Amino acid sequence: MDLYDLFFLLSLGAGFLMAFNLGANDVANSMASAVGARAITVKQAVFIAGILNFVGAVFLGSHVTATVSKGIINPAMISDPKLIMLGMFGALLAAGIWVLIATLTALPVSSTHSIVGAILGFGLVAGGPDVVNWLKLGGVVLSWFISPFLAAGIAYFIFTQIRRDIFLKPNFLENARKYGPRWMALTMTLVGFSFMYKTPVGKQLALVWYESLALISLLSLGVWLVSSRMALRMSLTVEDGAEGVEAIFRKMQIFTSCYVALSQGANDVANAIGPIAAIYVLAKQGTFLTQAEVPIWLLALGGAGIALGIAVLGHKVMRTVGESITTLTNTRGFAVDFAAATTVLVASKLGLPVSTTHAAVGGVTGVGLARGFKAVNFGVLGKIVVYWLLTVPIAAFTSIVIFQILKWSVY
Repeated sequence: MDLYDLFFLLSLGAGFLMAFNLGANDVANSMASAVGARAITVKQAVFIAGILNFVGAVFLGSHVTATVSKGIINPAMISDPKLIMLGMFGALLAAGIWVLIATLTALPVSSTHSIVGAILGFGLVAGGPDVVNWLKLGGVVLSWFISPFLAAGIAYFIFTQIRRDIFLKPNFLENARKYGPRWMALTMTLVGFSFMYKTPVGKQLALVWYESLALISLLSLGVWLVSSRMALRMSLTVEDGAEGVEAIFRKMQIFTSCYVALSQGANDVANAIGPIAAIYVLAKQGTFLTQAEVPIWLLALGGAGIALGIAVLGHKVMRTVGESITTLTNTRGFAVDFAAATTVLVASKLGLPVSTTHAAVGGVTGVGLARGFKAVNFGVLGKIVVYWLLTVPIAAFTSIVIFQILKWSVY
């Protein structure tokens, strides 16, 4: 067994650790609002997220992935491919360790930013400051501010609208039957655009804009008709009051949670599998490629790691985001899901490496603020922000230490 084969085997373990942490932290916090609002239990969230993430990763995940995550460094400026192999392995290990520490302390962090920080660390040591795409790194820093504030603003606006149009008017159920299906159709429109422009399968369909618009409009109309029928039937079985409104929105929130789980599996699996793919190509071809075909068994490994992560440790982060920042109900949880999905879609189209974690926490804070400052636990929120700010420098430093140890051992 040569050095490349050895590190390929080791990278499978490091990649599985990263996928495990994706499930335990990133995926868990995106299901947190549904759990916090009692739309689903923790066990149901684990089941839904585990199955749908695996399906998303294996069947919707890209079989061609960028091997250097987010283009944060230019590998062509590092002449020795062996250094890239050691660096990618060290980056995977460093990012996985940091996200695991955050998960064990029940705090949500961005695994995307962890892997970006870790690759930045080894890139600086292996090739110097010139290999780093500083503009891209600036986008990461910018997203720390844009994604949580944008999501908080959208969630605040949506929940304020729901409260004004439903809860502050007479005949709660009649208003919920009127506005609920409209929000549901709007959610379908958002999900449709997100699927078309964010998932690998949607991009492969390559529909022109008017075909996409027609298809999404048709689906949204269908969802409006079905949800109107559903809301009418439900209104006959629940009492006219706040609880009845929450029951209608509970069904809507389960739909958005399922979509989030499926799309995360399709998109985020590359964070764990991308660096393995780089080492895989080096081991098989002895050269580095910026993009590589990813075997389906590697995607399955990532999907299994994500499912195991949410099953074993997902409950920790779910409780922090869903219960510790503010009290969530189904209407507030729906506003959070809608705001987070909108933020991720808009920011991604602007080319910003936005984090679902940051958007979800921002959305939860937004609906909390809609009820006043006293409704938000700023102590918990402060700890989360400190972890966000530490993610890139700690992942970078850990990656540098691991890279140097490996370099001294190999050369």
